[in-house]
Order: sequence, then C-alpha cells, then structure tokens
Amino acid sequence: MPRLLGVTVRDLEGKVALVTGGGRGIGRAIALNLARRGSHVVVCYLRKREAAEETCRLAEDEAVKAVAIRANVGDEAHIDKLFSEIDAMFGRLDIFVSNAATGVIRGLEGLDAHAWRWTMDANARALFLAAKRAAPLMSEGARIVALSSGGSERVLPGYMIVGASKAAIETICRYLAVELGPRGITVNVVSPGVVDTGALEHFPQREQMLREGIQKTPTGRLTTPQDVAEAVDYLTSQDARAVNGHTLVIDGGASLLA
Repeated sequence: MPRLLGVTVRDLEGKVALVTGGGRGIGRAIALNLARRGSHVVVCYLRKREAAEETCRLAEDEAVKAVAIRANVGDEAHIDKLFSEIDAMFGRLDIFVSNAATGVIRGLEGLDAHAWRWTMDANARALFLAAKRAAPLMSEGARIVALSSGGSERVLPGYMIVGASKAAIETICRYLAVELGPRGITVNVVSPGVVDTGALEHFPQREQMLREGIQKTPTGRLTTPQDVAEAVDYLTSQDARAVNGHTLVIDGGASLLA
C-alpha cells in the first residue's frame, strides 16, 4: 500500500470501496489494505457471514466504516439490492474490486450446461452486471479492479470453464476501460499466480499445485494474499492513474517459463 517513510498513507480518506468475496483470503487482505488507507469498506459475502463480519471488525480498527452485505453476485436481483444498499448508505462508490469467484473444477466428461451457466454467471456475468450498477455511483478518479488467474491463458487440469470465465473477465475489463476511461474511471485486472487460500481446496491436485508452484517460480515462493492486495493498492492509487485496461500478472515470474 502507499507508504511515506514507512508510514501508511491514508490517500483514500472518506472514499467508499466494495470488495466482493471480501470475507476471507485474498478479499480480506484487499479490504483491510483499503481500510488502512482510509476507505470505508463494503464487504460482500455469500455464505461465510462470520468471516465477513470479522473482516469488518478488523477494518473498523482503522477508524473507517465497514459493513457486511450478503449477496449472490451471480443473481441479478441480488446485485441490484447490493448496489441499492450502497447508494442508500453512502451515495457514492469510488472503488469496486470484483474478487468473488467460484466454478466447477472438472474435466470435459464431468461438465454440463449447468456447470457452464453457474461458473460464467458467478464470475464473468457478475462483473458485467456489477460494473453496470457501479458506474452511475462513480465519478472521476474511481477505480474498478477485477481478479483473474493464469488459467485465462494457460491450460490447467479441470479448469476449462473457470479459465473461460477468467478470459471473459479480462475481455470485459478491456471494453469497460475504453468506455469508462473518458469519465476518468480506470478498469484493470490483477492476475495472481498460485495462492494458498481456502479456494485451492477445491482442486483435486492441490498439493501438487503448491509444490510445483514453488519449484517453478523464479522467486522461489508462492504469491500471497498480501501480494495481491498490494497490487490492488497500486491500481487504486494516483500513481496508476494512467494505467487502464491492463492485466497485471503477479506470479513471481512463473508464467514466463515454458
């Protein structure tokens, strides 16, 4: 996060940020960094209410307002309600971080049309619908950041539908960057390497991914939630005001290798 002589800069004082999937892991790290910079935080969650409320308690230690709102981002009615509540509480939105994600991790034979709809709705469609609702609440200087993964470009076992949804997220962000750029709103993507969070438990080859993730990364370590949060900090800072429509890969150089 922005620092001056080792002290966190509260450059977002009075701003309002929404982080979907903000209760745990990467989402929590992002939400807390934004709070440390002075931003009020809306933590959107689906199932883990206690985790989301814990994120809010930690954020409020930074003298900001934090609120947990339950919403299924794959459901348009839930998205409408989420943004209506944000509008009623704050009347504005300065930062939208689309972090919530899910998906079916299976090979072709284990996939069906339902798996496709579920994954694409919760990931790509959710970003599209949320950005459409977020934009009217945003003004010049606002930021949208979406989370993707290396599976948008590279083939990972069982990752077909999720990878397709991540590729769609990156494409949507490029179009949003061009459409919203004239209003002073930038739209970017953060694409982390392997991060050891609860989400990785859904991968049958989890242990192999962790082991190979370290072995195949030039820096010799996995990407952490804090690494991701600090990338979001950069993209939501004034230092990144000219960065728009970009996918920032933070994987320690793992994707550079054949």
